[in-house]
Amino acid sequence: MEITEANYVASFPSVTKCPPADKPEYAFIGRSNVGKSSLINMLTGRKRLAKTSSSPGKTQMINYFDINRRWYLVDLPGYGYAKISKKKRQEWRRMIENYLLQRTSLAAACILIDSNLPPQDVDIEFLDWAGKVQLPIIIIFTKADKSKSVKVTKNIELFKEKMLESWEEMPQYFITSSNQEEGREPILELFDSINNEFYNLYE
Repeated sequence: MEITEANYVASFPSVTKCPPADKPEYAFIGRSNVGKSSLINMLTGRKRLAKTSSSPGKTQMINYFDINRRWYLVDLPGYGYAKISKKKRQEWRRMIENYLLQRTSLAAACILIDSNLPPQDVDIEFLDWAGKVQLPIIIIFTKADKSKSVKVTKNIELFKEKMLESWEEMPQYFITSSNQEEGREPILELFDSINNEFYNLYE
């Protein structure tokens, strides 16, 4: 897939305010500071489409980006960010869950996992919830260039073992590096295939 257009649309405080559900949407979510904005910029080939920050918790609403006027990339707030009030965490959780459960045009929830870390409970818990509510999910391991490849491979294998304690099989996953553009083409090829299926249903 060639991306010729990638434009920020707007940020919305709730799923009820989001644009009409007339295009396939790929929601990106993960723990705060997992490299979400960098991945979005890498996939779209736009260095400043999503604002990157070293401070966790920067994304606080449902951010929409229109890609090729054909599909939406949706940037959701990170989960597991502790340095906010309990009330604010609950508000974010409700907003995220309402979007994921109610958005009829959601093609896949792309759940980002830091490949430099061993399995984190908050990631496993979120994935188990996604499985229980039968969300279509894709796992994207990020920052694969930040550690030695043997460490990244070990962490991913440990993560797979942990998931298979409660999952029958591992969901589809990709390994990425935003700096090296690793994983870009396979992910966009999958999105393109899903997009074609989406539009074929309405032809």
